Amino acid sequence: MRRSPLFAAAALTLFAAHPACAADPNEARAQIDAGFERAWPELEALYRDLHANPELAFQEHRTASVLAKKLKAIGFEVSEGVGKTGVVGVLRNGTGPVILIRTELDGLPMEEKTGLPYASRALREKDGKETLVAHSCGHDIHMTWWIGTAQALASMQDRWHGTLVFVAQPAEEIVSGAQAMLDDGLYTRFAHPDYAFAAHIGSDPAGSVTIKQGFTTSASDAVRIVFHGQGAHGSMPDKSIDPVVMGARFVTDVQTVISRQKDPMKFGVVTVGAFHAGTVGNIIPDQSELLLTVRSYDPDVRKQLLDGIDTTAQAVAAMAKAPTPDVEHQRGTGSVINEPELGAQAADMLAKALGPSRITLIPASEPGWTASEDYSEFADNGKVRSTYFSIGGTLPETEQRYKAEGKPVPVNHSPYFAPDPLTSIKTGVETLVLATLMVAGN
Repeated sequence: MRRSPLFAAAALTLFAAHPACAADPNEARAQIDAGFERAWPELEALYRDLHANPELAFQEHRTASVLAKKLKAIGFEVSEGVGKTGVVGVLRNGTGPVILIRTELDGLPMEEKTGLPYASRALREKDGKETLVAHSCGHDIHMTWWIGTAQALASMQDRWHGTLVFVAQPAEEIVSGAQAMLDDGLYTRFAHPDYAFAAHIGSDPAGSVTIKQGFTTSASDAVRIVFHGQGAHGSMPDKSIDPVVMGARFVTDVQTVISRQKDPMKFGVVTVGAFHAGTVGNIIPDQSELLLTVRSYDPDVRKQLLDGIDTTAQAVAAMAKAPTPDVEHQRGTGSVINEPELGAQAADMLAKALGPSRITLIPASEPGWTASEDYSEFADNGKVRSTYFSIGGTLPETEQRYKAEGKPVPVNHSPYFAPDPLTSIKTGVETLVLATLMVAGN
């Protein structure tokens, strides 16, 4: 995207207004909205550019460069290449708390079918082949409200004190980028946060904000299992150790970990999403490969599921008198956990600023969302007070159109997912700025 002089020169004045009491969220919101209205043409151009040019996990070089330039123009001290392709921007404003605000950089390996005039047709390399890539999870919207939030807070330094650490994280879609940034010294090279905030766009009504106390998203684990057998002719199964049968038995038996071992009142899912074996019908192969995803909230349930997968795989192989299978825990991340007290405080503050009809607070006793996200790593095992917001992006007319067609509104990762940019980005800026003022306001 071509950067106009207005964005760079006026970044620190777009949100400027007369000083007002930081304790009044309505006055703060009025200042945020006035600045957003002036900033919107530049933010919309940024959003469209990011939407049309997505990049895959740990390949987000162009995306990271665009965001780094924006942050520098606003006045942040910027470091690139953190955790391979991550960006960190720091803005100091006197003594006070350290506040981390996170966005994600990566897109998904899929075709976009929204029909938008700026729809992605980007081709990127994945596993040695070119594939279409799209921002069908909404990270383009996240990055735009992240920049809008940086603009607003840089221009409102009379309202807050402390240090902002703006983190643009790579590889969220493969739940690896947060840990990569931490391993690269995020909390030692830069300030360790006292608070952390992030937000995610969804298909709820546009302008709505939901806060889930306690467990908010599920833990996610990826597991690869290889059963080793002995190949033979399909007409001579007695001369083989059949890894296809072992894999099939495992797919069925592992579900008893859910139905007969796990507490039925606690969430847990084991899904075998891929089963690879053999080449033709009359050859029994010598191995089969299974790829699993495992989801849970509670750490004890997470351990129970992973242990159960391992035990089941070993038992299946032993029953077939086969060699020990390979059980590889490829990657994983814990549940996002919103501190209940901070979440309630944020909900109360946002209800005053945005109106109670736009805010939903879900108590810790209710289930969270089954999707997963590695923002959880930034909480540093509860050492960082954190709230993760869910923001709606579906306009009423969009919902009505899909209802008339007898179709559900597209959700994240759908090729048709297309939240309203203006309402979504504005709500994201309001939410993240107001949350920051809540914990660091003068």
